[in-house]
Amino acid sequence: MFGMGITLRTEDFKIAFMKPWPIIIGVSLQFIIMPALGFLLAILLKLPPEIAAGVVLVGACPGGTASNVIVYLARGNVALSIAMTTISTLLAPVLTPYLVLFYAQKWLPVDPVVLFFSILKIVIMPVILGLLLKKFQPKLADRGKKWAPSISILAIMAIVGCVVALNVKNILTMGLAILITVILHNMLGMILGYTIAYISKQNTTNCRTISIEVGMQNSGLGVALAHAHFSPATALPSAIFSIWHNIAGAIMASIWRRKGIGSGQGAGGSSEQR
Repeated sequence: MFGMGITLRTEDFKIAFMKPWPIIIGVSLQFIIMPALGFLLAILLKLPPEIAAGVVLVGACPGGTASNVIVYLARGNVALSIAMTTISTLLAPVLTPYLVLFYAQKWLPVDPVVLFFSILKIVIMPVILGLLLKKFQPKLADRGKKWAPSISILAIMAIVGCVVALNVKNILTMGLAILITVILHNMLGMILGYTIAYISKQNTTNCRTISIEVGMQNSGLGVALAHAHFSPATALPSAIFSIWHNIAGAIMASIWRRKGIGSGQGAGGSSEQR
């Protein structure tokens, strides 16, 4: 999140006011589709309470910065992707706790106020610190851009490794069910995101972008919240999601990149290519 803060530009915020409709569609779909899908999959697959709550939790998280790279590789609208990630991140302290409360309270006790302050500390404060560093020490921030992605990757790998190590028994007994749930959660999110964006008359680049943004979550946040407020088992869906959504996103980006933009721009959409 600190790395996200030092890489944001003023232009990334301006797009939200210049062309708000695609962002409104995308962010709304992310916070509507993913938690609801997580809840339905947990019910249909009869997951244990802690795992079910973890699936809902990762579904209620905002978009992650990895989606921006995937959108670039997929020849999507990178500016829209960054704007969606930024806005969903800023909305997360309010929306994520109450979505988790709404969907997951049947499995585990949820304190939305405590989650709110945790997300402020984990997400919002590091972003603000990154923005402040960029404003007052731009040269230092520019140097930081070179190492921030590598440190982020190493940190996420360490977090995922820790969660997997703490959940050996759960993986042995529920590993396949969790993997199937995560794959369905991610892929259905991407499919529904693209379909609804298309019906909403977005062009091809925007449809791809919204699809990726809806399907890819800030699963690192899900892991952190699960460990802080629930249990290691609740963190397992987020940890597996961290691995899978990057694999699925890279596959989709490769397919879309080879396919190109084409002449079809979504029903009634603009033919503008970005």
